[in-house]
Amino acid sequence: MLKTVKQALFSTSLQNPKWTALETQSSEYEMRQYEPAKWVSTEVKSMKDWDSAVSVGFMRLFNYIQGSNAKNVKVEMTAPVTTYVEPGAGPACESTFTISFYIPTEHQDDPPQPSESSVFVTERPGTTVYVRSFGGYTNGAKNLEHISKLSEHLKQDGKVFDENVYYSAGYDSPFKPINRHNEVWLIAK
Repeated sequence: MLKTVKQALFSTSLQNPKWTALETQSSEYEMRQYEPAKWVSTEVKSMKDWDSAVSVGFMRLFNYIQGSNAKNVKVEMTAPVTTYVEPGAGPACESTFTISFYIPTEHQDDPPQPSESSVFVTERPGTTVYVRSFGGYTNGAKNLEHISKLSEHLKQDGKVFDENVYYSAGYDSPFKPINRHNEVWLIAK
């Protein structure tokens, strides 16, 4: 019940993907099972930081929801905006950032196909993630700080997770100045 209340509290009026809170023994993170769902995504390969990649990717996806799709329809904004980060092999290597918007329920069965070749629809399978939440405005450095803390707590608790990739998730418009909600996710194995 408490976890359901928490989910409702940080939800905005935007649609969110469906998930179930799983039992966790820590106040430092929670464990969630996300249901399979379709997302519209774009990939940005860059040696630049998270902030630049997300800015480029967000605008591509924003154009899609504004009608740059095969049906020329506007698609409602959803939350969170996720970024799947695959770090490069070294400090001077290109990383891959996959920025995604959840496709609203009314379009899940037949999402409008993107007009732009760099935007694609994908179906994420059901996924279990460990989640660390934090407030304020986020950026690449803050995400890494929270991923590091999440990883440390999971290792202390003997949890097994993918250590090579992570997600960041933002729930708020950049114009919302207070009570912001951000997350980082590590994929459970």
